[in-house]
Amino acid sequence: MLPGRPDAGGRARPPGAPSTTAHSRAATARPAMNHKDAETQRRGPVRNRPFLLCALVPLWFAVTAGAAETRTLLFFGDSLTAGYGLEDPATGAFPARVQAKIADAGLPWHVVNAGLSGETSAGGCRRVDWILRQRVDVFVLALGGNDGLRGIPPESTQANLQTIIDQVREKFPAATIVLAGIVAPPNMGADFTRAFAGIFPELADKNHLPLIPFLLEGVAGRPGLNQADGIHPNEKGHALVAETVWADLQPLLADRH
Repeated sequence: MLPGRPDAGGRARPPGAPSTTAHSRAATARPAMNHKDAETQRRGPVRNRPFLLCALVPLWFAVTAGAAETRTLLFFGDSLTAGYGLEDPATGAFPARVQAKIADAGLPWHVVNAGLSGETSAGGCRRVDWILRQRVDVFVLALGGNDGLRGIPPESTQANLQTIIDQVREKFPAATIVLAGIVAPPNMGADFTRAFAGIFPELADKNHLPLIPFLLEGVAGRPGLNQADGIHPNEKGHALVAETVWADLQPLLADRH
């Protein structure tokens, strides 16, 4: 038997076996995969991509629209709103308790507690513009308590509260303003307490506002529901204030939803 013909590397090649040189040429002759083919192989066919995009775009809009529906309920008040004296105002003050009730009701509202201890109606006038930098859908105005304690003339308090109402309406015309009433302590005298008590219904009538007649209804003057100072509600007192506020706000929030 004759030995095979040597291949390119000098090794013997059996008769009929393909030449390694020919095999190399065949491999080299195979057309190279272009960039587009490689990208298609990596990502898969593109013919279904428009359908996929059409399916995802409505879903994206649905998700973003749902997020945009969350509205803001803002409490603008003094130490009663801020939860002065509580161990944890972030959970114990009545605005936080209203937020819990909103969550239980499944309503898309976010509560902002803009209470500031020591705030008067005049201080509120100076501060409200800064507060209104954020969007507000329902604005609960709960100022005046410190005015009554300090003996500030009721006509001044009323004028300040009217200014706040006007500023809110100018910035957010579609917002609903809710007015929370308060009373002056009896030691200020009958004439003063009578004039002070008339501030809130007069403002509500003039501006067509929902009115919570007395923020501390069922709480004021009850030692078991107040702190040692006899002015600021304790945890139980704030729970009751939240019930009072919620009775007026719940239909409003549900209706605006």
